Amino acid sequence: MTRVATRGADRRTRPKDGPPGALRRLRRAGWLPGLLLVSPSIVAIGLFVYGLIFWNTRVAVSGKHDEVSPYKFDKGKNFVDLWHEPSWPGAVRHALLFTVVFVGGALLLGAFLAFLMEKGIRGEAGFRIIYLFPMAISFIASGVVWRWLMNPAPADRAVGLNQLFHKAGLGGLANSWWQDKTWGMAAMAIPAIWQMTGYVMALYLAGFRSVSDDLREAARVDGASEWQVYRYVVFPQLRPVTLSALIILGHISLKVFDLIMAIAGKQIITYVPAIATYVEVFDRHDPANGATIATYLLLAVAVLVIPYLVWSVRTERNR
Repeated sequence: MTRVATRGADRRTRPKDGPPGALRRLRRAGWLPGLLLVSPSIVAIGLFVYGLIFWNTRVAVSGKHDEVSPYKFDKGKNFVDLWHEPSWPGAVRHALLFTVVFVGGALLLGAFLAFLMEKGIRGEAGFRIIYLFPMAISFIASGVVWRWLMNPAPADRAVGLNQLFHKAGLGGLANSWWQDKTWGMAAMAIPAIWQMTGYVMALYLAGFRSVSDDLREAARVDGASEWQVYRYVVFPQLRPVTLSALIILGHISLKVFDLIMAIAGKQIITYVPAIATYVEVFDRHDPANGATIATYLLLAVAVLVIPYLVWSVRTERNR
């Protein structure tokens, strides 16, 4: 009877079978609810980001140059053969010119507007809305408008900016805009600058406002002029803002597609890697070449983003 009673007591005091050890530890640590909350995002990112990157890379290193060929490994020949394509080197040059003009113009103009706003002009809230409004417009819509504004027609049948210059007596400023063989991509960057300058202005304005007034007053007490205050106190504090804006604008410029398609279409004079990807896949029906160009774009964006992420992690650790 004693043994039976002892066994019954053991059964009553023995813990019920719970979840597996790892799951039990997650529950005790309080991680399980959070893990369940973010698990759909993790699955979606893994499938639609990294999964598609893997599949694109697989196609890029294959010999599938038409819709019926098998995915046979070709030892990466596509990455070399692409440079022998007549249009590819020009696409790379166009992308680099567009990136330099777009990033440089948006940074300079955005910083200048933020500097003016930081000085406390009247109607600041209204100006912020006006400057940020272009961001609410898609590149397609702004491209349609800027295609009319940058119409390259001569003076006798000019429209847009050329017509404005002609009527204002500034006909010498009229030009062929994006149809210029040398500087066409520089003109193509003007709509992008117009659209993203407000965003850069907001970043720099937040950076200006984050600089402590005590630091500025201390510099003034030490005899620094207003220009020296900005040069030696304020501007050095804006380096993280500049780096963030550079990364954001840089990756936008490298994969620009819709703006150029809306203005110029698939013309060789405005050919860039994103347009080349579209042409290879949908016009020439060459998935391997299209995936190769997409891989080059991914590597170019990674060159910009990965150093920024490393710098951000090191900065957080040093704090």
